Amino acid sequence: MDALHAHAHAPEGAADHGTLRSYLTGFGLSVLLTALPFALVMTGALSPARAAPVCLGLAAVQIVVHLVYFLHMNGRSSRSWNGAALLFTAIILVILVAGTLWVMAHMNANMMPGMMPPE
Repeated sequence: MDALHAHAHAPEGAADHGTLRSYLTGFGLSVLLTALPFALVMTGALSPARAAPVCLGLAAVQIVVHLVYFLHMNGRSSRSWNGAALLFTAIILVILVAGTLWVMAHMNANMMPGMMPPE
């Protein structure tokens, strides 16, 4: 019975579970990658034209941090599951961004102050 429990619980080739150190590293990086763009925008350190690309770049880095440190998507995990998860994430992001832009454009076109009915 002890021989059965001596091996790791994950099947051969499965992704490793994170350690406390890796989770804390991921958490620290996530906090930093959230606080840095917030500080750049709130302090006015960058012009809006420069702040937007910097924030988008830091958001992309934060996505990678989450994938590696929290979702354990690395070279050791199953490539088919990684591909399916990334495809699902990309589809959800496209729906979210397209929907947000559509709603904002619709609100901009239909809710301008000059177009509002008098009370």
